[in-house]
Amino acid sequence: MRYVASYLLALLGGNDNPSIGDLKKILESVGIELDKERAEKVVSELKGKKIDDVIAQGNTKLASMPAGGAVAVAASGGSGAPTAGGSAAPAEEKKEEKKEESEESDEDMGFGLFD
Repeated sequence: MRYVASYLLALLGGNDNPSIGDLKKILESVGIELDKERAEKVVSELKGKKIDDVIAQGNTKLASMPAGGAVAVAASGGSGAPTAGGSAAPAEEKKEEKKEESEESDEDMGFGLFD
């Protein structure tokens, strides 16, 4: 990811055809050592391509992927409402208890966020 980010930074800086040397300069400016194989792969894959087209292709691929929440809804039968009627209330009470405990633990430390 850092190699793609440095490639994009070079493009934003006005370099229409970033090289491995450009990526190396960007990465070393923030203390990251260059992995030549990865840099070569990024440069070779993106060479001659318009970055807007590459991003648009990526967005269409991401749109076709299922989201993680969709699996949970399908597994629960598609209904977010409790079937037993009273099963939602105990869960809410447990959440409130945990919240109170976390507030108390801050007081036990002897200092607060705004002290």
